[in-house]
Amino acid sequence: MRDYQKYATIVAVFATVLYAALLVAAFGLISLATNLDVIADRSAGPLVGPTMTAVAVVLVLIMLITLGVATPPDKQRVVVGFAVATGIAAYGLFIATGAILVAAGNGDPFGALLFAGGMLASPFALTVALLAFIVALIYSILLASHYGENGRPLWPWERRGE
Repeated sequence: MRDYQKYATIVAVFATVLYAALLVAAFGLISLATNLDVIADRSAGPLVGPTMTAVAVVLVLIMLITLGVATPPDKQRVVVGFAVATGIAAYGLFIATGAILVAAGNGDPFGALLFAGGMLASPFALTVALLAFIVALIYSILLASHYGENGRPLWPWERRGE
């Protein structure tokens, strides 16, 4: 693995951790402000919401690593289309994961369709998409800026002899 690929992977991991933290905080604030539950369907079970969120976070990690590792530093640009695609993919996978889990838990495919339909305009699902877009866009900006290309920062006494 080359140095730029290591750098891109490490930054992708930190960006994904930031994404997960922002999701938890946003879900809490939205729930507090609107008095809504993330998963309104009580029959869905307690693990549906965290699993949906975890799948979206893993998707964002895979997308960021793919962008960072596959693109050489001289070809890295700010890719808004990639960020939009990441947001849409996270939104779709968030809802699809919930629908699959509800269908598997209840054994009712119609209930899964109702669950997915209810989640389409949910502020929580929209937050998943928006935050995925923002994190992917900032990640691509950071990679395109070639920050960290010159190595680690040096203290003044380390620069003697330059």
